[in-house]
Parts: sequence; structure tokens; C-alpha cells
Amino acid sequence: MHNAIARTTVPSLTINRHCRVIDNCTSGEVPQSIFSAAEPVVLKGLVSHWPIVQQGQQGNNALADYINSHYNGQPTQVYRAGPGLNGRYFYNDNATALNFTVDTGKVDEVLQQLLAWQSLPEPPSAYIASNLIQSHFPTLSAQLPLQLNRPKPDYATEPDRVSIWLGNRSVAACHYDASENLACCVAGKRTFTLFPPEQVANLYPGPLQPTPGGQVISMVDFDQPDFERYPRFADAIAAGCIAELEPGDALYLPSMWWHRVAAPGNFNVLINYWWSNAPRYTGSGMNLLYHALLCLREKPEHERKAWQALLNYYVFDDPQQAAAHLPPAAQGVLGPLDDMQARQLRAMLLNRLNR
Repeated sequence: MHNAIARTTVPSLTINRHCRVIDNCTSGEVPQSIFSAAEPVVLKGLVSHWPIVQQGQQGNNALADYINSHYNGQPTQVYRAGPGLNGRYFYNDNATALNFTVDTGKVDEVLQQLLAWQSLPEPPSAYIASNLIQSHFPTLSAQLPLQLNRPKPDYATEPDRVSIWLGNRSVAACHYDASENLACCVAGKRTFTLFPPEQVANLYPGPLQPTPGGQVISMVDFDQPDFERYPRFADAIAAGCIAELEPGDALYLPSMWWHRVAAPGNFNVLINYWWSNAPRYTGSGMNLLYHALLCLREKPEHERKAWQALLNYYVFDDPQQAAAHLPPAAQGVLGPLDDMQARQLRAMLLNRLNR
């Protein structure tokens, strides 16, 4: 099957399966049941009661005025590119640099530009990504009533974040995030193309550095996938699903799911909530990946397989099995972790790295 596909380049991505949809959601109330599924769910109309969504129904000018009324004037990062980009924030031809620039600007100035470009058939691209509400729109939080109803762990986690995304036509290449995500569509439409974490090899991740937004992205052009160069992408298509959001809709996106986000309109606004269910002392999983690249990847095959078995035993299988047969006083960092033991592990790691 793959050999037949590899001889052609098809014009577009075809995923027919849509992720689960809950219709007619109670305004601002996220059902607790979705958090146990660990799969994407569209919540229709969840934030349709937000004033910012209702302002968007009055037109882009009214929405821009409303956003500016909450803006405190602080500068922010702005992605910019010429008319030929068509909103696809990606790499240059040899993937050594990005195909857009990042500079510092003001939100109100960007909004003014977006409004002025609406009638252009091929406008420049401008995008403000993941701008924290608290730092730039401090009075807006009170106007975003939402009950997440998610289970609260009894340990400290990373602080929750609420961000706003502003721009004209944009395509965020397929990537994953290490946080749980509730993405709320305010203006324009959003199409999420979603893949479970185990599809990583079929999505052909790009360089670890540089990246358009901090996370590694798929090298496949979803609008014109090259199956000769990326043959396993056909398997990703078979495992993928689509989530389509209109203003007022929201998407629950579990952490580590791969997702491509397309916003085709000339004025798009999204607000998302990020949170983590992991203890704060665990830190970033990327630390493990970097360390494994350094310490394991170049070892002989039989050693890599042995370390794979050890990592399965100590980390990826039942996390309690490694200490279950040991007396509590002897378990050390193999037992349940706390902040103090996490510091001990970091000290052990730093000591070994500095040898």
C-alpha cells in the first residue's frame, strides 16, 4: 500500500473522522467527565456567553475596540511575514531558519493593521501567539466566566495560564504541547487536525532547534503532503481526527496530542487555558529527552535495548513496582517523590553531568 502511495503526491489531506462533539453545552461549565477520557472533545457553545465572543458577532471593528479597552499597552512578540506566506509559519527551504520574523510590537497597532488588511486579496501575515491575559489584558479575566470542573490534585502543579491568540490567516504546523489545553474560539473559525501521541514517527518531526513556537513541528505540508518523502504520513492520516470550531465553541485537547491549527479568516481570535496535572517538581519532560540523546542514542544496540528495559521497569511500566519489594526505609527516590527527593535527584544528576 505504501509503495503505491509513494509514487504520487496528493493535492490535499483527507481525514474524514471527527473527534467527539458535545452539543448545547451549558454556558461556561466544562463537564468533568471529559477529563478522564484523555482524548479531544469539542464543546459546542461553551463560551458563547462571553462578552468578547458577543462583541465579535458585531463585527471585527467592535471586537478590536473591545480588546483594546482591556489592553494595558505592554509590548509583546509579533510574528510577521510578507504576503507570500499565506499564514504558514514554518521553515526556510533547508529548515535551518524560520520563514518569518519575530519582533516587538503593540497589540493595538497589530489590531489596526489586521483591520486595514481585511480587503487585501493577499495581505501580509501578522500573528500574536500565546499572549498571557494576566500580563497584557488584566481586566479581561473577569469577563471570561468559566468553570473547568477538573479534578484538583493534592500537590503543587505549575500555575495555570490563560492566553490570547490574535492574527489574520494562520497555520500553526502540527506540534504537541506538554500541558492540558482548553482552546476557546472567539472570532473566526479554527480547524484542529489531531493525532494521538503514538503517531510521532508517522508525522516526521523537524529539528529540535529552531522551532516556530518552542515545540518541535511536523515537516509534512498538510495541504500538499509529499508521500514519496513522507510515506508513513498515510498511517497518521488513518489515525487522525478533525475538530472544527466556530465562535463560542471550545476544544479540550489532552497534553502530548499532536495538533495542527488552521485559522483561514482575515481576523481570528482564540483564548486558551493551559494547566498541568503533574507535580511541579517533575519539571519538563524535554530534560529527559535531551539527556537521553546525550547518554543513550549513540550506545551499541544491545546496550540501548538494555536501557530501554531498565527505563520501562523504573519509569514507563507500573511506577510502583521498582520499590514494592523494598522496605520503606530503603526505597529512597524509588518510592513516592516529594519536593525534597526531587531536589536530591537533581543534585545527583548535576553531580554526574559535571564530572
